Amino acid sequence: MYNDIDHRNPFVREELSKWAIWYHDQIFFDGVRLDAVKHQSPDFYKEWLHNLRSNTGKNIFAVGEYWAPGLLPLMLDYINATEGCMSLFDASLQRNFHIASKAGGEYDLRRIFDQTLVASRPDLAVTVVANHDTQPLQQLEAPVEPWFKPLAYALILLREDGYPCVFSPDLYGTGYSDKGKDGNDYEVFMPKVDGIEGLLKARKENAYGLQRDYFEDAHCVGWTREGDGFNKGCAVVMSNQDQYEKPMEVGAAYAGHSFYDLLGRFEHKIEIDENGWGNFTCPAGNVSVWVPE
Repeated sequence: MYNDIDHRNPFVREELSKWAIWYHDQIFFDGVRLDAVKHQSPDFYKEWLHNLRSNTGKNIFAVGEYWAPGLLPLMLDYINATEGCMSLFDASLQRNFHIASKAGGEYDLRRIFDQTLVASRPDLAVTVVANHDTQPLQQLEAPVEPWFKPLAYALILLREDGYPCVFSPDLYGTGYSDKGKDGNDYEVFMPKVDGIEGLLKARKENAYGLQRDYFEDAHCVGWTREGDGFNKGCAVVMSNQDQYEKPMEVGAAYAGHSFYDLLGRFEHKIEIDENGWGNFTCPAGNVSVWVPE
């Protein structure tokens, strides 16, 4: 930590490339996370990843941590400088989640993807709700309020764009103590996200095929996935205010079928009409994921 490594020196670059290949040959990894890439030479990483991939014969996945919340142009500039050789964490989307969770019912959900990497370069966006830096009392503190996390995870797990990354404490829960900026000690409790296992199940089994978006309401948005012939689809609807019922199309193939709420928010079933449409309900300030029986 804090060593000043000169990436302009060809001997330094050569040794780091040799180390990466040696490390791969010890554990046979398939991907790398590159920390604080904005503090290091883009040209070095282009060379390093090219050497790693060509010497291992594998298209090693790479994601860089370029934390520039709200500064999408900087992330796009970095992608151009590295010629798209790595994905980046979507810091702008994480910031939108943080702001939306703080604003509650005052936030316009239609804007949740504004100025985000997943909207501009979905092929290179790794979407996150939280990480070790954004959690309370940490360097880039921007926590997403617990009530909004199910909505945020639905937005990264069940849509067609982006490569979602789940934060371990959101799956298992945790607690810790740390010092605040005032020097005092604080206890932090991070509960597991309500319904996250169901969201992961829906991603595995239902988040496939044609996506139809219904983002016409400021406080209730939704989308459907039609399925791909092998996997069934789903209908996702969320609200940051009141309980809503949103008409959405899931496809004519589901005409006459019943959908149930996978997350258990509601006990009733939704019948799909002859045109492939249904009226899908979501609870106040929450999300529902409807899947075919």
